[in-house]
Amino acid sequence: MFHQLLILFVSSTLVSSNSVQTRVMPDMATMNFQFITPCAKYSIPILSSKDLYKIKAFDENKQTVILVTGWRTTVDSSQTIDELSKAYNCRGDVNFIAIDVASCVDTLFTWSALNTEKLGEYLGKGIADLAQVVPLESIHLIGHSLGAHICGSAGRSFTTLTDEKLPRITGLDPAKPCFNEGEDLTGLMRGDADFVDIIHTNPGVLGRRDPTGDVDFYPDGIIPLPTGCYTILCAHERAWRYYVESVYPGNENNFMAKRCNSMTKLKQNRCGKTPAAPMGYATSSNLRGNYFLEVRGSSPFGMDGNKTREEQYVWCGTDLANKC
Repeated sequence: MFHQLLILFVSSTLVSSNSVQTRVMPDMATMNFQFITPCAKYSIPILSSKDLYKIKAFDENKQTVILVTGWRTTVDSSQTIDELSKAYNCRGDVNFIAIDVASCVDTLFTWSALNTEKLGEYLGKGIADLAQVVPLESIHLIGHSLGAHICGSAGRSFTTLTDEKLPRITGLDPAKPCFNEGEDLTGLMRGDADFVDIIHTNPGVLGRRDPTGDVDFYPDGIIPLPTGCYTILCAHERAWRYYVESVYPGNENNFMAKRCNSMTKLKQNRCGKTPAAPMGYATSSNLRGNYFLEVRGSSPFGMDGNKTREEQYVWCGTDLANKC
């Protein structure tokens, strides 16, 4: 806990003082799209993103989901990537792509945060090229922690290059350190895409607290530790775990939320007549405002989750299920 609080203090102090430059300027030539199927992984340089369509397994008629992870993860050792690719490949109607930016966000958090804007610019360029071979409306960016802010920068860069907006960016507990109000770094916010949805699971500590999307979800409310978590790292990763659960077929409505002002009002059934709406995979782009919901402390986390259905997906989306 002390280590994480020290990151918050050092990051905020250095960025606010304008005294720190990026330790290592990201090299676009080292960034890759990694297209992940149940059977294989294909690595394509971001500068050559059009080459994705040359891969037989890549279907330009499917939705294309691009995941950007957070601090100190890689495409070969990230549980976030493994779990989300498995869930999307279980659905079978998506091209799932992860972005390998680990070499640029694997040092002191402050240095990593300072690189997010430049990384996002590079990603925006790669997506602009990709949009020449796949329909723009099929592209969905998802970012966890620092990755959420990289996605925001990518959205802004894409708009600068094309005069168009990405359809959707999903932020999974966007990082708070170095992205506080009044500081120099610009984090993910509404307007970076046509629709920005955000899931907050460690608000005010490792994740941002204030609503910054078109719709902001607060599972268990504006508290740093959701049900079942006893550390801030557990809370910070809950956002991607909730999202992964919602992706599996039949789980789209596991996390039903109500537009409300607080968890207290939600539990008192005082949230008005706005109908409940799903958080995660099936979130509607028409939603606006703050939504609250209860969650369980263990998987399935959604209050409408089903343990039997979850057990059916143990091998779904893997080579064992698809007999590669």
